[in-house]
Amino acid sequence: MDVAFLGLGQMGTGMVGRLIEAGHRVTVWNRDGAKAAPFAARGARVAASPAEAAQVGTVMTMLANDAAVEAVVLGEAGLLAAGSGLLHVSCSTVSTALTQRLEAAHAEAGQRFVSAQVLGRPDVAAAGRLAVIAAGAAADLDAVQPLFDAIGAGTTRMGERPVMAAAAKIALNAGIPAIIQMLSEQFRIAGAHGVPPARLLELLLAADYGNRMLRSYGPIIAEQRFEPAGFPMRLGRKDVGLALAAVQGEGAALPLVAWIAARMDAIIAAGGGERDWSALGQPPAAG
Repeated sequence: MDVAFLGLGQMGTGMVGRLIEAGHRVTVWNRDGAKAAPFAARGARVAASPAEAAQVGTVMTMLANDAAVEAVVLGEAGLLAAGSGLLHVSCSTVSTALTQRLEAAHAEAGQRFVSAQVLGRPDVAAAGRLAVIAAGAAADLDAVQPLFDAIGAGTTRMGERPVMAAAAKIALNAGIPAIIQMLSEQFRIAGAHGVPPARLLELLLAADYGNRMLRSYGPIIAEQRFEPAGFPMRLGRKDVGLALAAVQGEGAALPLVAWIAARMDAIIAAGGGERDWSALGQPPAAG
């Protein structure tokens, strides 16, 4: 199908490559026009502006931030200037507020809008293995599914409102630094007693640790099933205390574990000691 792609950074470069390889007729635009040259050599058409690129009818954007997306959509010779009928697929990770503004602006211009956030690093984009998180009108999602199939390993539809995909992607990204910090502290706990990082990593992978935690606690938290407890908060606090004790005198800082301990203490003090420890993120009061 005919598609324009705006934004040829590390992620966009890989995504455009996959679209071309899948046989789609691609028009490209980038603020730095030099980045478009390699794709012209592969048969892509190069547009002089976002509005010109949008004449093909379907546009995907992968831009750095809110300001870049606003400029391309709302600015002079932007997508809104392309006339009615345009279908804009925004793949950039941007704020929920901007996503809602874009939906309204496109609707007012007689255009359609889909939010299709992607999960993965540049090497994953180049391999066509992105996880696509999409939201918008079902007919619009159906229309661009061939594009999602070219860039991704699978598509999850979050709902009819584009902001739902933006919120889901932001939620996923918010967890990444927390996981990075916890992994760092896990290595410190084990390393304080001679366990090599590579050996602990081997254990985490062999135990399918991340997926095991999601399968165990995801449904409980989603359904708010904290009582009766499978593992009560008071026992969880004991284990967290053991982690803190394991690094005493070793010079290993565990700021996240320490925060969790304080959080558990507040919940237990409020009468929540018998709630499942998956209630960690809930209000302290048990009732």
